[in-house]
Amino acid sequence: MNIFHLSRLALLSSAGALSLLSVETAFAQSSTAQPGAQNLPPVVVSQPGQRRRATAQRAPRAARTVVAPRPVAQPPRSNVFVESPRGPIQGYVANRSSTGTKTNTAINETPQAISVIGAEQIRDQNPTKLDEVLRYAPGVAAGTFGADFRNDWFLIRGFKSDDNSVFLDGMQLFYTSYASWKLQPFNMERVEILRGPSAILYGGSSPGGLVNVVSKMPRAEPIRYIETGVDSHGNGYFGFDINTPIKLAPGNGELYTRFVGQLQNGGTQTDFTPNNNYFIAPSVTWKPDVDTTLTILASASYNETRPENFLPYVGSVTNAPYGRIPTNFYGGDPSTDKFKREQEMLGYQFERHLSDNVTFRQNARFAHVDVNYTGLTLGSLVAPYSTYANIATGELNRYGFATRGIADQANMDSQVEVRFNTGVLKHTALFGLDLKHYKISDQAGLAGPFNTPSPYPTINVLNPNYSVGLTPIRSSPVYANYRDGNQTQNQLGVYVQDQIKLDRLTLVLSGRNDWVRNHRFDEAFGPSSLTSEDSKFSGRAGLIYNFDSGVAPYVSYATSYNPIIGFNNGKLFVPETGVQTEVGVKYQPVGFNGHFGVALFDLKRQNVPTVDPLFPLLSIQSGEVTSRGIELEAVANLAPGFKVVGSFTSYNLFLSKDLDASLIGKVPTNTPRQLASGWADYTFQSGILRGFGFGGGVRYVGSSFADPANTLAVPSRVLGDLAVHYDYENWRFAVNAANVTDEIYVASCASQFSCFYGDRRRVTGSIGYKW
Repeated sequence: MNIFHLSRLALLSSAGALSLLSVETAFAQSSTAQPGAQNLPPVVVSQPGQRRRATAQRAPRAARTVVAPRPVAQPPRSNVFVESPRGPIQGYVANRSSTGTKTNTAINETPQAISVIGAEQIRDQNPTKLDEVLRYAPGVAAGTFGADFRNDWFLIRGFKSDDNSVFLDGMQLFYTSYASWKLQPFNMERVEILRGPSAILYGGSSPGGLVNVVSKMPRAEPIRYIETGVDSHGNGYFGFDINTPIKLAPGNGELYTRFVGQLQNGGTQTDFTPNNNYFIAPSVTWKPDVDTTLTILASASYNETRPENFLPYVGSVTNAPYGRIPTNFYGGDPSTDKFKREQEMLGYQFERHLSDNVTFRQNARFAHVDVNYTGLTLGSLVAPYSTYANIATGELNRYGFATRGIADQANMDSQVEVRFNTGVLKHTALFGLDLKHYKISDQAGLAGPFNTPSPYPTINVLNPNYSVGLTPIRSSPVYANYRDGNQTQNQLGVYVQDQIKLDRLTLVLSGRNDWVRNHRFDEAFGPSSLTSEDSKFSGRAGLIYNFDSGVAPYVSYATSYNPIIGFNNGKLFVPETGVQTEVGVKYQPVGFNGHFGVALFDLKRQNVPTVDPLFPLLSIQSGEVTSRGIELEAVANLAPGFKVVGSFTSYNLFLSKDLDASLIGKVPTNTPRQLASGWADYTFQSGILRGFGFGGGVRYVGSSFADPANTLAVPSRVLGDLAVHYDYENWRFAVNAANVTDEIYVASCASQFSCFYGDRRRVTGSIGYKW
């Protein structure tokens, strides 16, 4: 099976779906009910219902347009907010999402925990990267590598999820090695967190859950907005968001274009470490008729920074004889170190309503990324592998590391949604074909291989010297690759789902089978070729009941399957698997603009990649991790201009199987087990203070461990954030302060020699203008 055969199969399946399902029109007209219609809150109208009213005006159904009540009902609609899972939300409260079911479904009718962060909350908090967007979400430990701007780092339900569980517009952005992707908050319309296994729809992600970023899409109304700002580290930015409806000749439909972009340049809290980002994201939507929508999305970006320090536990978490390592200390050297990423994407979203009861959708994207990273890394590859050359004086060892990862990822997801009745049961059935292709050309090497003295000088944490001329890492006479090859993964998934409603009871049944083929060629230690093939079924069953009071208890059971790219000891990694049971209650009080959620879960993750103790730059699959816990969430628009979010998370997380029996029952490193947060924002609506607002939040992150035996604890911390803003006519002025009390803390430690300082206080002033 290769990508050409997969693409051909996708095209044939799409054409077959369009031709065969056109006969559904006759079936739809024979139904006396409107199964797509849904009982919704007064301010939310589902997309399918809105479409049927519009299609009533088409020529074949012209007789229906003369019914008097239809025109009478039209004027009030201009004051009703119609929420789409791909569009904006009002305030902080989202009522609908497609991430949990791939259909336009009310969140309180989905038997799985889902959180949604909208553009307004992102604007109020002014995060600089994706993991900062997630800081107030339940079940998510964000920024686990601290003030490191190379990537976004986060855990969901205790499991690393930033590498395989970031989705953009419903399609995966998977990465391995260092060929990672970067998404900018300025281009995010909403961010949805689905907690728990999702393989039944997406075919591969962390069993802890996924994060789906919804891009800013072209809209019918004009948008003209610019913003500029600078923070206390001298990092400045300028962004623009221009949406333009284009008038077409009668009969040619509707056309909208949108251009979003940002330029960012400047320093960070760490010396010699910039955070430079440049991106542009043009998109266009064409609606030739009321039943057809085609959106084309493109983006290009460039990022430049340097790697964060791998600090020793003694000297960062605890005092060393010389004291503590300064938080602005840079352990590499600006003459040898760099991290550069070039990234491009092109894709489309197509939707066609074949009838009132049948919808065809196809989403596709091709993405390319090129990451070039070299750096002097703190540490030693000579036994006893200590970071310290002299702990009394603060002298640290260093070795050279270099990697280049060039990756291509192609996704195509074709879906047919059918809405029908069988007696008293209302069905929303989904049939899908999902194709994925991933290829990476990957090199990684060391200047100072194992058990070989490093050619690079030590550095003193209190008096660093960067003036010595150093040999570029790849030019070092002792540099050698330990990984040098390419790997390809092709995946085909077929999935089926049925959302069955009986009055207030909803049963969701989902199933998917994936076929995966991996091939790797590597010549770091002589030419070698590895191939593997695998097939696996994943399933989900969920039940939720919506009481008139707004209370909705639910239960769900799901299995997970995640094919992994990687190898060690001459073997390709086997896929991860997982299984979860979840019970919970969702509560949306009648007449209240907000909702509450409680989720309890028991989740097991098998074939978990962990750091190879014999070679820390590689991973091994060593057993099973169990995560059991509770998550609480509250989000509300309490009054005009008054918005709040809050969450609490507690886990019992431990190794339940491992090659080393002494580690069973221990907590994995780098993993806090308690999280809590709350944020509120208020803007005066009248009087002399009209337009003035302020916000604030508190984040608690529990303790974690720096070693597998759980003898080295990393303390918990409490951090505060503040915001002050003023809207006057078309202007918006804002000041945001993250970690306002300037707490000095270690975000986490992957080992006793890999600890990372968290973000110090960062104050950002910004000015926005719309016209």
